[in-house]
Amino acid sequence: MSETAPASFFTPEYFNALRSVDTPTICNALELAIGTRTANGFTRGTPVAAPEPLPPIVGFARTARIRAAAPASASPDAILATRLAYYRYVSEDDGLPRIVVMEDADATAGVGAFWGEVNTLVHRGLGVSGVLTNGSVRDLDVIAPDFPVLAGSVGPSHAFVRVEAFACPVTVFGLEVCHGDLLHADRHGAVIIPGAVARDLPACIDEVMRKEAPILAAARSPGFDITALERALRASADIH
Repeated sequence: MSETAPASFFTPEYFNALRSVDTPTICNALELAIGTRTANGFTRGTPVAAPEPLPPIVGFARTARIRAAAPASASPDAILATRLAYYRYVSEDDGLPRIVVMEDADATAGVGAFWGEVNTLVHRGLGVSGVLTNGSVRDLDVIAPDFPVLAGSVGPSHAFVRVEAFACPVTVFGLEVCHGDLLHADRHGAVIIPGAVARDLPACIDEVMRKEAPILAAARSPGFDITALERALRASADIH
């Protein structure tokens, strides 16, 4: 977390402002905050949104790595101990929202689903806001209806799934995430909000909305044509 955005800055009002818009809008606002466009800091590909596309989630990353394609070499007791330690880790409550970012490290991700009815309910109960994973999800009809899952695929089995590490750097949908990174995510994917510009983001979101408003209003109006578009583009450029 950046020194320019201490924990005391992250109020419920701040998070509500970020949740009020989708992740593409956050990406646009970050360009204003940073001062340039970028091709980094966000996911690639199309996640599966389960149980359905839900409102955006915002939170600080709790990271983990799983495998499922082959049996573990560790004993059942060791596997259980790691899983319990992982649950303790994600349940640690500092008063700020938490998002699990889980990397499926198998050569073919998604062979075994960690996420389904049990783990969505467990994580919701532990205060987690949602999950971003390149692994699979199952139990689509019975997973927690208010727990957003952004996954790499849908699958039927848990195979040999187990937690192998947590509080570690992970890569999901091409996005490198570390413990404590601030993320915004929805059905489009996820983006990291750098601590250095987190303070500026609500104002930048407002500017994005104001810049788009003349163009959207013109495009939705009867008689819209190229002249109206040019007028709207000039009006948008004048908004600072």
